[in-house]
Amino acid sequence: MIDPNTAFIFITASVLLALAPGPDNIFVLTQSMLQGAAAGLLVTLGLCTGLLVHTTAVAFGVAVIFQTSAFAFTLLKLMGAAYLLYLSWQAFRAGKNAGGNGDKPHLTGRSLYRRGIIMNITNPKVSIFFLAFLPQFADPGAGSLSGQLIVLGLLFIASALLVFGCISLLAGRLGRWFKQSEHAEKVLNRIAGTVFAGLALKLALTER
Repeated sequence: MIDPNTAFIFITASVLLALAPGPDNIFVLTQSMLQGAAAGLLVTLGLCTGLLVHTTAVAFGVAVIFQTSAFAFTLLKLMGAAYLLYLSWQAFRAGKNAGGNGDKPHLTGRSLYRRGIIMNITNPKVSIFFLAFLPQFADPGAGSLSGQLIVLGLLFIASALLVFGCISLLAGRLGRWFKQSEHAEKVLNRIAGTVFAGLALKLALTER
């Protein structure tokens, strides 16, 4: 059982961490501006689903593999970097087609949700972060450690869902303003493409 005071401190820390600029909230921001608030919310749900995977990995010790195995860590981060580069290429391509006769890529809700999941689970730093962060708030004398870690993970996910949801709504409104101008829409897509490429480079250069 998680002590209420501990839970309050943990939720406060989780909200602050979710607000701090990082790959996940930047990803939500760019997707919301490009595709709209609803798209950002679907990406957020995907990211939070990915956090469920990381929570489970930490609770059952799987995250230790990424902390101790250089090969597993490198393989997963390169997969994530490759996916981000693919999204960067898509954004630049959309920027060229904006306002023109070319077909703009249409993303289904399932595609957006999948983007969020892939973005999150291919970042091994998330598992390692959870492995370092969650146990600090768990008490071995208060019951099952795995159970406490799962509860803490769910509280973190709820905090991220709230913060990222607000980012989606605000960025979606800003994106609508950009799309009123053909030139601004092209610039927005190019900015997004640059951000994705930057995130890919950052992830590829990440060390354990």
